[in-house]
Amino acid sequence: MKKKGYFIRKSTVLIFLMLFCSKLQAASITDAETVIGDLFSSLTDSDEGTTSFRSLLIPFGGRTESLGNAYTGLCDDISYLRFNPAAGSIQKETQIALFHNSWIADSKLETLGFTTRFKNTPHLSAGGYLSCFYMPFTEYNFFGDRVAASYYTETVAALNASYNLLAGYDFKGLAAGITLKAGWRGMPDYTDNDSGAIIAGSGLSQSALAVMADIGFMLQFNFLKYYSSRDSNVRIGISAQNVGVSITGFGNSIKLDDPLPTTVAAGISLKFIKPITLSFDFVQPLNLMDFSHYRIPYFNTGLSIQFASYISFLAGFSLKGANPRISSGFEFEVAKIRLNMNYTLDLTTSLAPLNRISLSAKILLGDKGRSITDAQVDEYYQLGLKYYADAKWEDAIIVWQEALKLNKRFDPAIQGIQSARYQIEMFQQIRESLMLD
Repeated sequence: MKKKGYFIRKSTVLIFLMLFCSKLQAASITDAETVIGDLFSSLTDSDEGTTSFRSLLIPFGGRTESLGNAYTGLCDDISYLRFNPAAGSIQKETQIALFHNSWIADSKLETLGFTTRFKNTPHLSAGGYLSCFYMPFTEYNFFGDRVAASYYTETVAALNASYNLLAGYDFKGLAAGITLKAGWRGMPDYTDNDSGAIIAGSGLSQSALAVMADIGFMLQFNFLKYYSSRDSNVRIGISAQNVGVSITGFGNSIKLDDPLPTTVAAGISLKFIKPITLSFDFVQPLNLMDFSHYRIPYFNTGLSIQFASYISFLAGFSLKGANPRISSGFEFEVAKIRLNMNYTLDLTTSLAPLNRISLSAKILLGDKGRSITDAQVDEYYQLGLKYYADAKWEDAIIVWQEALKLNKRFDPAIQGIQSARYQIEMFQQIRESLMLD
């Protein structure tokens, strides 16, 4: 009887699961979108899509997109150029990168970037990128015949500089940076409806020139750090993106274009244990031409799990408007080349689920000897500790001063010298008191 009851209960559960799965399979994508849209309907922004140069909101691709674009407070590779201009001064290595991002339909974004820190001024960095967004622009007449075919483009060139103020061993410094950008929107010429002939210069009147800047700050410190590393485990970043204007109407009547997609973002990244990094971003869009229109903010989160020194798994979630964006990817490093591959299920940029893939390749060109210098500083410091333990305080001071010649902000050596001098003074006072007695 027990076996029979158990069989009935098990059969009932299986039937229920089969019915549930069949219902789930029968549910259309439209139903899923409706549920998601209703859930986040309060986040719908009625002013969305009213800005120009929308490609400025598209990430380069690869790592940042895998992390859900939660990058303002992380910025640990060259993709900082898109999110926080202050982070160039804390990059470990000189980098050259190529990015490819397949966006909506046939539109694509291609980017070439470069960043480096100066050898003689290691807390100063410079970088830049050239980015081109393009999509086919095909015109048809009333009969459905193709009469013109070209590309709509948005090209942006940027130069970046940043400096890490008061950076040392204990206090990692406050990094500040700026990126100056110029963009050109290229609209192809279109045809005359009557004759079908292309009107020369017609696209120029709808093209646009944009001049803008990004400004950012980044603070690093240690908090609840349960592993040994020179790198801080908490980063906080603030940045303002695309602050500027755009003009259009060339060849006709020059006028201000629609506002640029200006945003202010705040982000934080946390690494309590070494393999796992969490990042969070809050982004507030702004309309610099009309502050009376409040824009709905959006949120990004990211997760990075490092399985080994050469491979990491990345995942992210972005909530912008009423539809979410879910992403995941892997990052590999082989022979100083770092590769990223990202997969995104995007309900934000399309009315229907859209699967996108972005790729990036970064060439790591070394740190200009900074790691060798750090190793030499550590060696001097360890030798000084040995002298200090043997009560050879003068020798310890000499060695630690050599360490400070290589890194004047190496706080352990500064503190060691102060302690050694204190020991010398105390020992001298003891000797003098004994002589007086």
